[in-house]
Amino acid sequence: MDSLRSRITLDPELCGGRPCIRGLRIRVTDILERLAAHETPAEILAAFPYLEAEDLAAALDYAARHPGLTT
Repeated sequence: MDSLRSRITLDPELCGGRPCIRGLRIRVTDILERLAAHETPAEILAAFPYLEAEDLAAALDYAARHPGLTT
């Protein structure tokens, strides 16, 4: 689980300090919004080829552990 947590970065210089995936300017909320729009993990990974399946799992884990802090 620690490996998932290390994939989420918080940097005040990046995306306004919002939680991002590995500093790539892909916010946790970006992943959540796509999933809420019924995109599959495979579709998200195809849209962002530099992401890994573990990044999606990390975004979900972060959102579950920090409700309200993903926006």
